[in-house]
Amino acid sequence: MTGPVEFPAAVGGRASDGPGATVRRRASASDGPGAAVRRPPVALLDYGVGNLHSAAKALDRAGADLRLVPTVEAAAGSAALVVPGVGAYGACLAGLGRAGGADAVADWIKGGQPVLGICVGMQLLFEGSEEGPVRDGIGAIAGTVQRLPATVKVPHIGWNQVRARSGSRLLAGVPEDVRFYFVHSYAPEAGDPAVAAVCDYGMSFAAAVERDNLFGTQFHPEKSGAAGLALLANFVDQARRA
Repeated sequence: MTGPVEFPAAVGGRASDGPGATVRRRASASDGPGAAVRRPPVALLDYGVGNLHSAAKALDRAGADLRLVPTVEAAAGSAALVVPGVGAYGACLAGLGRAGGADAVADWIKGGQPVLGICVGMQLLFEGSEEGPVRDGIGAIAGTVQRLPATVKVPHIGWNQVRARSGSRLLAGVPEDVRFYFVHSYAPEAGDPAVAAVCDYGMSFAAAVERDNLFGTQFHPEKSGAAGLALLANFVDQARRA
């Protein structure tokens, strides 16, 4: 995409509602009847920034042949890389430094294989954050992560609806009225063409990003029930095609 991103109007409902409906990923046009589904090797980066149990379990359920790796270099041979992140931006960036650094993730992206950043892992894909402030992010997406406004309760914790752009591969088959689970105090602005979905909480912020082989979610898909599992299955499908 090269121009401004337009999003559909929000569907009514409470931000505190959980994902009540069962969500299934739409079958790909290339899926033949009875075709065997390959489990692609997906590397989950374990760089000391939180409990990876939920993410590992969800990726396994989504169809990945999961591999926990301590560095980006150790992910060599995997079809895709997942970069989680919990806590402060600076602490996550320091942990990433011990796992190969921002340049290693940037090189992975340049290599063309899918990468998914989750929560602060998505924020690291930007140039920096007001939290600190820190200016040494991966820089794959232009812009600085900003603190949520003082007009709302911070941190933003709970279920909230996202509005996806048409044609998003990451959110394909996920109904508009399904909510995802957020825990954060900072978020990127929603203006970059790479933004695949937005959420409204004091401001419109980037709830998901998507460009070529780069993907990210500000929410936690591994904690978002059937909707999150459907999203992760879409990412695993991108790894399968890589």
